[in-house]
Order: sequence, then structure tokens, then C-alpha cells
Amino acid sequence: MASPFVLLKTAIFSALVPGTVAGLVPWVLARRDQLRLPVPVGVARAAGFGSILAGIGLYAHTAWRFSDEGGGTPSPSDEPPELVTGGAYGYVRNPMYVAVLLCLLGQALLYRSVLVAWWTAGCWLGFHNRVLEYEEPHLAAKHGDAYEVYRNRVPRWIPRGRS
Repeated sequence: MASPFVLLKTAIFSALVPGTVAGLVPWVLARRDQLRLPVPVGVARAAGFGSILAGIGLYAHTAWRFSDEGGGTPSPSDEPPELVTGGAYGYVRNPMYVAVLLCLLGQALLYRSVLVAWWTAGCWLGFHNRVLEYEEPHLAAKHGDAYEVYRNRVPRWIPRGRS
């Protein structure tokens, strides 16, 4: 069971980092954007809200897994000591990033904002580079063979079913 202190640290990190990247920045960009995505308003709202709700649900699930299963938080300075492979992590290795991208995509649609769509693409590139250059080598060094088995079994970004 996750400790209340770990859950508090998770909530603070989530409000500050993903809350800024996937909440505050898109809101500011959308308010200043004069260009609109060529998507009908009704479709954009429905798809946008659906994507945002899916992203929030997935993020909450992954943050809980980090706290409960791994004993840590999403913060790189307070990562779980244990390799987290349960729940959504059994389908894709980076569901927390996928969750943030779903929230960003949802806002790009909801606001019909070209700038938020570009922000989403830039975030995905940044996340991808971080995973390749830091996270995967770090997890391989920290967890050894267990991570290699997991990496061979579970795809990085696009789920292909539970492995």
C-alpha cells in the first residue's frame, strides 16, 4: 500500500510538472492562437474531452502504480526503487507519457489550436528523446536483466496487447 507521504509527493509533482506541460502551457498557447485546426466544433469538443478524460485516467493509474507497486513517485529525483510492470505498464513501457500526450492532443482538439498541436508534437519528440537517451539506459543499468526481459516483452509507445 502506498504511503500517504508518497501520495502527497506524487500529487505535488503531478500538479507542478504534468500540470504545467499539459495544462497551463496549452491553455496559454490556445488563448494566443489565431489559427484554428480545420475540425468541426462538435467533433473537436467530443474528441477533445474524450482524449483529455482518457489521459487523466491513464495518468492517475500510472501515478498510483508508481506509488503503490514501485514505492516511488513520477519525479525523476524520487523514482520507484522497484521496476513497475503492472497495469498499463504491461501494455506499453511509457504509459505516463502517453497519458500526458492524450491530454495535450485533447486540448489541441478542444481549443482547435494549431499552436497546441505543435506543442503536442514537440512534447512527444522531447519525451521520445528522453526515453532513448536517459530513461532506457538508466533502467537497464538499475534493473539489469529484469528490465531487458520487460523491454523485449512490452512495446515502447504503441500497445499491441498484454504480453
